[in-house]
Amino acid sequence: MKRLLFVCIGILFFAILPAQEKNTLDWDIDDIFNEPAQESPNEEPENNKSAVTVNKLLRQKGISFNASYEFLIGIAPGWREPPWSSVDDYGFYLNRYIKLNGSLSIDAQIDDFFRVISILSFEIPDFRIRLGDFFFDYNINDIIFLRGGKYSYSWGLASNFTFTNLLARVPNDSVTGDSFILKADIPTGIGGFQILALTRYDLMNLTGDSDPPRFEDFGFGGKYNLALQWADFNMGLYYQENMPLRIFLSIKTTLWKTEFYTEGLIAINVNDPADVSGAVSLGFVKELFNNKLIVNGEIFYNAENDSYQYNPETYITEAIATPFVKDLNLALNLSYKLGGKINPVLFTQMRYAPFENSVQLIPGIKINPLSNVEVYLAVPMSLGSKEGYYYKNTYITDSESGPIPFSVILLIKLSGNLQFKN
Repeated sequence: MKRLLFVCIGILFFAILPAQEKNTLDWDIDDIFNEPAQESPNEEPENNKSAVTVNKLLRQKGISFNASYEFLIGIAPGWREPPWSSVDDYGFYLNRYIKLNGSLSIDAQIDDFFRVISILSFEIPDFRIRLGDFFFDYNINDIIFLRGGKYSYSWGLASNFTFTNLLARVPNDSVTGDSFILKADIPTGIGGFQILALTRYDLMNLTGDSDPPRFEDFGFGGKYNLALQWADFNMGLYYQENMPLRIFLSIKTTLWKTEFYTEGLIAINVNDPADVSGAVSLGFVKELFNNKLIVNGEIFYNAENDSYQYNPETYITEAIATPFVKDLNLALNLSYKLGGKINPVLFTQMRYAPFENSVQLIPGIKINPLSNVEVYLAVPMSLGSKEGYYYKNTYITDSESGPIPFSVILLIKLSGNLQFKN
């Protein structure tokens, strides 16, 4: 009961804060090589945006083609023990990687109410051709807005501990793959309802010897958004077989030109309703010095039992299910734009689990020497106890030697795109 009381107090605390203006929580350096992309017509509108935005897109008849390319080259030297360790027998390794990614997308507006998006991606050296987003939008009398198919979508506000993104919550031993989602948005003036069904089963890889999707591979949920002048509320629930019934509440508001947000979650074991756990977080985002410096801080208390999240594939890591760290967690992110011709950006990400005496620290820099070129240099490291979570779960793990708590990563990215509309 004390833990649930903590959740309720955290939610109510920020519910009484007034707001003076709207900001966005689109800054996220969880993946140090993937800054948020600019929103495009192919992407799901930002969480909590009215479905009217989709309606505007549906009115733009025609077809467009988009081709993009991305060449990546990098190097990641590191140590099995950090250089400051007293252990003498640490080893040295050197990983090099080169990737070439490309995609071709088609955005077809069939009529005023029906739109289809298809994205095909190519990857070398794996020589993989994959179906990216493939979905449709359908407007039913400007009342119900449907979207169905394969695409990425998320709930929640926090960028550090995304425990209210219930669509990415999975059992530890679950089968994960592409998400196929059918959702319906129903605007209600100052808010709206959303209901959806989702599967994480990789339907595209089914063969004659594969088991067909089962009911437990599908999840069902819904949420309600209420956008008042002084605060923005999101309330929702989600359930999938072999998982708890999870109910969440998110609140976002602005005070002193600083965005504050709080999220709370209750997890109910459907096989034992008396088994109730939960989690709560408090955070803020502040821009200083004419938006050159962005500061994001977050406190997360996790009392939920056996809580896991699905992390998609990135440039340097494969897709994997990872646990949320129990008890108290702290996060601090800093990003400073120096300006100038190459526009260097200094960034630092820190996560701290006090009860495990474990810290993850990632300082780095990004520069743009040319218009289509980005250069990243980052030094991910794990500090504290060798038994702590961040020591055992580093960004880079050597499969033969175990965790590598220190590394120096260099990445050069050449990218661009070309679009044609009729």
